[in-house]
Amino acid sequence: MKGGTERTEILRRSVRVSLSAAAGFYPFLYGLDDPVVALYALFAPISLGLLSSIPGSGRQRAEVMLKALPVGLVLVTLGTVLAVQTWAAVVGMLVVGFLLAFAAIAGPRPAGAAPGLQLFYILACFPPYEPETLWLRLAGLTYGVVVLALCELFLLPQPPGPTYRETLAHALVTAGDTIVGRGGHLSPTELRDAGARLRLSDAPPAERPAGPGRAARGLAQAGSATRRLLEQLAHLTESGELRALVRDGTGAAADPDADVGGKDGGDRCDVASGSLLPQVATLCHETAAALRTGRATPGSQRMKAAIDGFQQLRMRQVTESASEVPPVPVLRRQAALLAVAESVRVLEISVGVALDGRRTPPIEPRELFWYAQSSTPCLWSRRIIGNMTLRSVQFQNATRIAVALAAARLVAGSLDLTHGFWVLLAVLTLSRTTVGETWAAIRKAVAGNLVGAVAAGALLIGLGQHTEAYAALLAPGMLIAFALGPLLGIAWAQGLFTLVVATAFAQIAPATWHIAAARIVDVVTGSAIGLLCAMLAWPSGARREVLRTMAGLLRECGPLIKGTVATLTAVPPGSAPAPPTLPTLHRLRLAESAYAQYRSEPRGGTPAHADWHAVLIAANHILLGAQWLPRVDLPARALPADAADQARAGARALANTTDRLAALCAGDLSEWERGGPSAAEPGAVVSPLDAARSTGSSGPEADEAQPPPQRPDEDPFTSSRPRPALPAPDETRPAPPQADRTPMPALVDLDVWLRSVTAQLNRIEDDLPETVRQAERRTTAVGVPGSAARPGGDRRQGAR
Repeated sequence: MKGGTERTEILRRSVRVSLSAAAGFYPFLYGLDDPVVALYALFAPISLGLLSSIPGSGRQRAEVMLKALPVGLVLVTLGTVLAVQTWAAVVGMLVVGFLLAFAAIAGPRPAGAAPGLQLFYILACFPPYEPETLWLRLAGLTYGVVVLALCELFLLPQPPGPTYRETLAHALVTAGDTIVGRGGHLSPTELRDAGARLRLSDAPPAERPAGPGRAARGLAQAGSATRRLLEQLAHLTESGELRALVRDGTGAAADPDADVGGKDGGDRCDVASGSLLPQVATLCHETAAALRTGRATPGSQRMKAAIDGFQQLRMRQVTESASEVPPVPVLRRQAALLAVAESVRVLEISVGVALDGRRTPPIEPRELFWYAQSSTPCLWSRRIIGNMTLRSVQFQNATRIAVALAAARLVAGSLDLTHGFWVLLAVLTLSRTTVGETWAAIRKAVAGNLVGAVAAGALLIGLGQHTEAYAALLAPGMLIAFALGPLLGIAWAQGLFTLVVATAFAQIAPATWHIAAARIVDVVTGSAIGLLCAMLAWPSGARREVLRTMAGLLRECGPLIKGTVATLTAVPPGSAPAPPTLPTLHRLRLAESAYAQYRSEPRGGTPAHADWHAVLIAANHILLGAQWLPRVDLPARALPADAADQARAGARALANTTDRLAALCAGDLSEWERGGPSAAEPGAVVSPLDAARSTGSSGPEADEAQPPPQRPDEDPFTSSRPRPALPAPDETRPAPPQADRTPMPALVDLDVWLRSVTAQLNRIEDDLPETVRQAERRTTAVGVPGSAARPGGDRRQGAR
């Protein structure tokens, strides 16, 4: 059931389209006695105003329509010329159909105008071959589009909605206030809801930053960074660390000379956090103000300088006197603050690029901000080449619709069907991304057309050749059909449109009830072609593609985790390069595109395979860590051998987990059933701290195969060799001084990142459907490690 706002807009659109169509049809047909101009002036508003779903306000729609007009003129010209031979029209339809459908990669507005532009070529490429009427066709098309654009501007125009920049600015104010403890204490749910409003699927289509240009890419990246920031704040609120961080940081800012000791790690002043926390909050508010004004904040990358100063202060704390060394809880909160600051740094840069829009010098990491220094042709080519693959749902959809339209044009031309463009119109309007949806639409459309054809036949028989009667019925008929059709469903839309078409063509040339019968034949023919193509070309829509792309994304995450840890633990430091992130970024873009279409398709009785949105969030988190950890945490001296080994073991365990989740999500357990390499390391753990305190054994038989557990008092951040057993540790006490102290912040930051990734992967596995769980248990029963071997221990522990 459509809401009140949507119903109102449908009624207003019906008025605009009906008036603009009538304003062209009646004057040219009855005033100038020119049916060619009248026909194109009638179908131009119907094509762009009704059959196209151009999003946005009245002004935005009018702008898109006027920009589409030159393309429409070219298409009508091309169709008129290629109508000379059926084979030429079919080849043209194949090329035009693919290009216009593939234009969806440019964003919602080009995608919305594509169906109407398709109809311009379809209408012109059918016989009779009359190139001498080309200028009349172009005149009618131009008149119809211009009148429709004027109606969009001045006749019941759609008011503009909130822009994405305004929504982003509001979310940033919320984040800034939360960081400094202003505006009340928002719950984790409220923070996550504020982030969810930034999802592109929840934004008005016209406001989505989905284009290939620098401004759109920067704004989209800013939205992702803000969502990540709010998710981080929600997690810190849940754990209570945000309140402690604000308390410690604000106390240090007020009294930098205050005591750095404390009983529990909370009743102390954190000088490092006190220096960074206010800058993070201030930058959030200044960036929000810049988004509202549309002017970039002067002074680029201020957060980078603040992060560098923060890291230097942390290093001084752990390398000077023992009294200056913060306890482990404070170190963890500093690591969490560093991750928050990195999100704000990405946000600061991306908003600057979005508002400025010009090419910039290289920004580190270059793989993340590659678009900032690229030219516009390069950005377009990257978007096009990135989607020219069978794994792109945009490529799949364009191929499907192009082949279906070309086949329909071939059948209509070969069989010389009367009004053959209705065959292609049926393909264009009834094709869906899955065979199930296509069949459901076709059943309703054929039923509606059958009823409409009977009504139209009765009308034509009853009125005969009384043209003035059809003229009197056309305008109110369009108004009713264009309003009730979208409101009542596809069957009503097709039936009422049949009546409108019959009424219009009865005025252009003498018509009998045969025109209604011809429409039934054409619609059934087009429906059969569309259904056949839907059955042969990716019949499951994005369901299978989302399985493939998500599995591929998870498999790319494993090497990225191991490569990041290898960079931080290399001997000597800096000898191992940072892992490349472009392969994972490419997989992420394909997965996001497949997921967007998957969410738009009705699921029916098909159960969800996994929480795909959680997979995308986890992949983003892994990407972010892989980009900033090597940049800000590369140690000056090599890490102790045992800590490095523990970190690498944790990375291998997480990589095994991503491989296993990829196999589970894709339903491919063959590698695990064969006992592949990922099954050879049961009991692996995820972080240096976990590795230092637990063996993580997966069963009684594993105890003999693994070294004895490390004592819980061994501090992995300061110890490079075993210690004798001591009483239970007090994490709030600073670690004792050592002659060769390890750079603790690097290990703490790495540990926090690995723990966070572990929790997200655990949550993904927890949300797998029961059928997948059963397959996993069956695989485990034949000797492959299952949930018992997964990082983090118990299935539910640490997952929520």
